[in-house]
Amino acid sequence: MNRLKIISGNANRVLAEKIADYLGVQLCDVELDRFGDGEIRAKINENIRGVDVFIIQSTAPPAENLMELLILNDTCFRASAERITNVIPYYGYARQDRKDQPRVPITAKLVAQLIDVSGANRVLTMDLHSAQIQGFFDVQADNLFASPVMIEYIKSRNLPDPTIVSPDVGGLKMGRAFAKRLNAELAVVDKRRSAKDKTEVMNIIGEVEGRDVIILDDMISSASTLLEATAEIHKRGAKTISACATHPVFSGDSCKKIMDSPIQEVAVTNTLPFDTKCCSKVKILDVSGLLGEAIQRIHSSESVSHLFV
Repeated sequence: MNRLKIISGNANRVLAEKIADYLGVQLCDVELDRFGDGEIRAKINENIRGVDVFIIQSTAPPAENLMELLILNDTCFRASAERITNVIPYYGYARQDRKDQPRVPITAKLVAQLIDVSGANRVLTMDLHSAQIQGFFDVQADNLFASPVMIEYIKSRNLPDPTIVSPDVGGLKMGRAFAKRLNAELAVVDKRRSAKDKTEVMNIIGEVEGRDVIILDDMISSASTLLEATAEIHKRGAKTISACATHPVFSGDSCKKIMDSPIQEVAVTNTLPFDTKCCSKVKILDVSGLLGEAIQRIHSSESVSHLFV
């Protein structure tokens, strides 16, 4: 492990510290500050020549997080690191993964190209919004799933009548995998998007009356999808309603809306920093061990296939 270095940007240093603890190493000594005009300045205060470097940095807004990642890649490249792996717990801009309207960009592809040309040799991320984004990279890209952590937590709740609800048809595959491992029923939300952050539930396909419903999603941003589904499921007589999502984006007044809704608990992971004081219904699950295990196996050239479940 003496030829492995963990570098953290400022996006989620707490998670990076937990990953370093799991691996039994110290975070690399890096200076990340700003010039007077706001430009990002990076300097690595350790020798990383010939070292296997893992840079932990999500690309969530503000845009400085993405710029920090790109600059750290270039810094490590010019410091002669043997291999540079970007560990991106939350891959921002992933929702813009196709040209679904005239005159719009495919920003998920653009960000992948920026990461490629900045010097990264490999990418490790978690629960991409769309699986095909892996193909946007010209380097090896691994997409981990937070499902092992979430499934263990759901099992610990000992719900008597669980039903997994997928928020859309695209999430059915993951919903079916959860339902199978939890011995639960499966339902799906039939919805349409009326605006970029607004959805409308048309129907619930499956039985939710008298059930302990768990709504499954990859992220919660404006929470419109979650709350529209919650309202319809509550109206149909669900016994309890909770949610599991990997990425706690929580934009705008989403926390207040969740607090005012019939939903009883929202379990999310620490891929993004979140203060539960602003929303007591949110439960944080730790994925540092999962990411740390993947890093250790990549560094040791071992198989990581059993982590993709």
